[in-house]
Amino acid sequence: MALSQRQQLLQQQKLSPQQIQMIKLLELPAAMLEQRIKQEIEQNIVLEEDHSETEGDEPKEISMDEYLKEDDTPSYKTRLNHYSKDDRPRSFQISGGRSLQDSLVEQLGFRNLTEREMKLAVFIVGSIDTDGYLRRDLQSVSDDIAFTLGLEVEVEELERLLAIIQHLEPVGVGARDLRESLLLQLGSQSLDTPAKSLAYTILDNHFEEFVKKHYERMMARLGVSEDEFRAAVQEIQRLQPKPGNLFAEDVDGAPYIIPDFILEYRDGHFDLSLNSYNIPELKINRHYLDVIRQMRGKSDERMSEQDREAVQFVKSKIDAAKWFMSAIKQRHDTLMRTMQTILDYQQEYFKDGDRSRLKPMILKDIADRTGLDVSTVSRVANSKYVQTSFGIILLKSLFSEAMQTVSGEEVSSYEIKNILQQCVAQEDKRHPLTDEQLMNILNEKGYCIARRTVAKYREMLDIPVARLRKEI
Repeated sequence: MALSQRQQLLQQQKLSPQQIQMIKLLELPAAMLEQRIKQEIEQNIVLEEDHSETEGDEPKEISMDEYLKEDDTPSYKTRLNHYSKDDRPRSFQISGGRSLQDSLVEQLGFRNLTEREMKLAVFIVGSIDTDGYLRRDLQSVSDDIAFTLGLEVEVEELERLLAIIQHLEPVGVGARDLRESLLLQLGSQSLDTPAKSLAYTILDNHFEEFVKKHYERMMARLGVSEDEFRAAVQEIQRLQPKPGNLFAEDVDGAPYIIPDFILEYRDGHFDLSLNSYNIPELKINRHYLDVIRQMRGKSDERMSEQDREAVQFVKSKIDAAKWFMSAIKQRHDTLMRTMQTILDYQQEYFKDGDRSRLKPMILKDIADRTGLDVSTVSRVANSKYVQTSFGIILLKSLFSEAMQTVSGEEVSSYEIKNILQQCVAQEDKRHPLTDEQLMNILNEKGYCIARRTVAKYREMLDIPVARLRKEI
């Protein structure tokens, strides 16, 4: 088949690099915006924070010769970070507790282990996760030891060392699953009461049935009364399902939310503001503007090729700085415009935080009122928070579907979820309400809802099925 060339006229929609960066800026929450601005300041030499200058701190004039000399400095000497593109950023912690692995290794030092056993035990400890579980099979650990340490080790030897680790503190660490961890914790106690003995039997021989809460079947097989079985269950509930959580772990694991908006309600009026705390004000360094003015005074014949390149470089950085400052302002305007519309739409809710007053609201409702695209509203609502007198609220949580009642009135799905939570909280735990029974209750209250919708809302509220809510 012969090769040929031809021209074809097509219409395509493409985003410019500036538009892509604007979209990314819009998605950033307040905490990440501060980092993004500081990153831009590091990358753009003409951009700096706008600190108010005091008298007597006049900036020194910089000559063109000094500027050109600075350009001769090797780039590696002016870089603020010396990382490769494959390096992952590290977070520096001000303080932190001792890790689980450190504690286990320290305890192993008090055991009478040979040098080889100590190496193998430390390797096993390194495979234990933050919850305190060894979720890898010992054969895979053996293969890793052979590859990493160059030691041939049998699974039986690792089993013996793992048994030693499982007798360290916290009790239950090093288990392969929840059942083994609970058995280790209960086995470390003296089974001196009928309740503890029965609890150990339940975990050892009837764990699957216990997890599925087939209580009547278990009581019949074990031949115990309801009171005896209840006492055993209480002993199991005192155990720690994640023994590793007893140790202080990564400080970054606790999320800190910085609100993007601050909303105050006083004397019947709302005061909405954008949280600009720690967000630096930007300006263009006037030294580089002076460089451009100095060069404009020279004719083209008097300018060297190096001067032209310097001017072109400074101009490009100034243009980039102006665009970035404009994008930040546009981001602020878009956020305030969207949040103000949401506030107008949900005024009754923002007065006291009563979720029953939330109106049905979807992204298109706000997009139509603001004149923005639905995707823009979605980016604003997805990761932004507003601080109110009743807590910090994720904007995305304010959007809900509209459900219709028998009378034709539209209500928010949050109202139905609240009723579901109330029904589950007030139900008889011996005979929990099924999804069909919950559907009938809602239908009696005038809400037209199907059983599958009840199941969907129940899962969204992290409410288990009726069988798993059963108690004795």
